[in-house]
Amino acid sequence: MRDFDEPQIKAVFDALPGPLKTKLMSLRELIFETAAEMEDVGPLEEALKWGQASYLTSKSKSGTTIRIARIKKYPDRYGLFVHCQTSLITIFRDLYDDELDFDGNRCIWFNVADELPKTAVRHCISLALSYHRHKKS
Repeated sequence: MRDFDEPQIKAVFDALPGPLKTKLMSLRELIFETAAEMEDVGPLEEALKWGQASYLTSKSKSGTTIRIARIKKYPDRYGLFVHCQTSLITIFRDLYDDELDFDGNRCIWFNVADELPKTAVRHCISLALSYHRHKKS
């Protein structure tokens, strides 16, 4: 697993209960792996936004921010959040409505007890990390 550059972000993950921490750490790793495999995305910046681990394409500006966190209302769920004013959740629904669960226009949510559908989630991550590049074309 990738080390944390910022102690505040590590503290957010360390405060999570075991199974939830494991799932969010795996999702975090998938975000970094996906970014590393994409051309023109560049390094990700990991930061805290609204108390959530956030991943930004600060250098390339190719994508929108991705945030990951527990779903406060549901202790057995966690989510991958994107900006609500993008069309990303609509696109994700069109592609993966049978495979993923969504909350409104901002979140894909997952159950801690379930396996992460990595192929679908990786594709969604790649679309978010390249959102501004594709939006312009």
